Amino acid sequence: MRLNIACIPGDGIGPEIVAEAKKILNQLASVYGHEIVYKDLLMGGASIDVHGVPLTDETIADAKAADAVLMGSIGGNTTTSPWYQLPPDRRPEAGLLKIRKELGLFANLRPAVLYQELADACPLKKEISDSGFDMLIMRELTGGLYFGERRTVEENGVRKAIDTLTYDENEIRRIAVKGFEVAQKRRGKVTSVDKANVLDSSRLWRNVVEEVAKDYPDVALEHMLVDNCAMQLVKDPAQFDVILTENMFGDILSDEASMVTGSIGMLASASLNDSKFGLYEPSHGSAPDIAGKNLANPIATILSAAMMLRYSFDLDREADAVEQAVKVILNKGYRTSDIMPKGGDAAGCTLVGCREMGDLLADEIR
Repeated sequence: MRLNIACIPGDGIGPEIVAEAKKILNQLASVYGHEIVYKDLLMGGASIDVHGVPLTDETIADAKAADAVLMGSIGGNTTTSPWYQLPPDRRPEAGLLKIRKELGLFANLRPAVLYQELADACPLKKEISDSGFDMLIMRELTGGLYFGERRTVEENGVRKAIDTLTYDENEIRRIAVKGFEVAQKRRGKVTSVDKANVLDSSRLWRNVVEEVAKDYPDVALEHMLVDNCAMQLVKDPAQFDVILTENMFGDILSDEASMVTGSIGMLASASLNDSKFGLYEPSHGSAPDIAGKNLANPIATILSAAMMLRYSFDLDREADAVEQAVKVILNKGYRTSDIMPKGGDAAGCTLVGCREMGDLLADEIR
């Protein structure tokens, strides 16, 4: 199979972690007989340095021409970098917001996996962390409260702010379809999260999700109110497979889910449009303080590449091989500094750098 991948290394540790993801993809191509064509693109601070803007029209066109986009991290030190002396619409993160819009990326996928080898980093009680968990939060990314009409007015001398939460059934249906499709590739369960006891938008959300569910009889559907879901994430996270929810609820819940794993350097993400096209990136930031020092953890980016193989190319076998390699290498005790246990807990673990972790994972894929 020929894979046309646009790569955006980005800023900070971005070039290092993308290089290791490419190493893994190249190994997979060799083992499974694929051809990969990369096109490296500039975005964020790297683009500002060359073009004066965080995202050019040429980069957008090249990204659209690819089958998928693999991205590192965008941005820098907000207090010392000259990028943050620019107007907000010319700062690095503005490029990220723009490319999501230009590529029509409405579905955000955030896995939250607790690897047994990293269970000690989990902030939850041991009896909960011992069970482990593997969930994915599917967040609607382009609608809802964040994109509704907003204004601030003064009435009778009192300031009043108004934010409007709006969803139409087509916006809900397309994210629900993605959620059920992803659940078919996982354990076949969708938990749709809303506030249907209060909000009209949530009642419509629930109705449309139930309509979509009829087309996926092999996927179990349950509904859960968002406040209960927030509680259940720390009480019994193992119950969840795919959590399907709207923009603001997803923003909050995905951050909560990521923190209960205890290791942000392990967290991948994907943003998909209404085809199989997606943009894949780690959930962590650009960490400019360790850039170029071979200290970064590349696993989140490598797992993002695995998501790309699974969701944009339907290469489930290859994605499984990457995820299994991560488990094996962790089980052998190899750790980058961010996931290295402290003190006596580090017994039996071996500290490795970014490049060495990439080498170990690539060697495990045979």
